[in-house]
Amino acid sequence: MQGLRGLSRVHFVGQVEEVENETSKIRIFPEYAKGLLKIEDFSHIIVLYWLHLRDNEKDRSVLRVIPRIHEGAPEVGVFSSRSPSRPNPIGLCVVKLIHIEKNILTVEGLDALPGSPIVDVKPYLPRADMIADAKAPQWTERGPPT
Repeated sequence: MQGLRGLSRVHFVGQVEEVENETSKIRIFPEYAKGLLKIEDFSHIIVLYWLHLRDNEKDRSVLRVIPRIHEGAPEVGVFSSRSPSRPNPIGLCVVKLIHIEKNILTVEGLDALPGSPIVDVKPYLPRADMIADAKAPQWTERGPPT
């Protein structure tokens, strides 16, 4: 392992193939397909993906943003937002798993673009992932879900 600031490597496990309206197809690479065993038992999954169009020095140096999709939002630190411009361009989305066929996942609600590399897929576990008494600033209530 390199120092705390370094990362030895990230292995992309798949790629967003298609996006049509709210439905997307994610192709998991064949060498990782065995990892999908029993994923169909879950109604929702968490998809971590690489924001490949923001993987440049300019976007990776952004530390302050005004969240555009939340009208009236104040300037905040990038770690207080879901901005795609960030030091490590990793996106996260909870999606509904519609269908699985071999190594192709059909999901609803993914906000990634075609060609986005998939970093990881995890099951959504309501007991662990839903926080009933979580708080967030009022400005986050305006705009579309992220």
